Amino acid sequence: MIIRKISIGPDYKSSAMHYIVGQKVLSDTHEIHLISFDENKGSVKIHIINMKNEIMLWKEFNAMIPISIEYNINY
Repeated sequence: MIIRKISIGPDYKSSAMHYIVGQKVLSDTHEIHLISFDENKGSVKIHIINMKNEIMLWKEFNAMIPISIEYNINY
């Protein structure tokens, strides 16, 4: 399944960090390209793309942190 958004932190509404595919990051010089779940590590990875179309791993969160995952649903 394709992940559209993740929220990291114990309180979803007030203190969690939200990451959405397509969101501009790093002073608008990069964009979140892909959010994936690594089953081997049990972690969530965020990949970003820069203006030269170079994709790189930006962040990785392990299962010890509260994570809410929202999947992309197309009807």
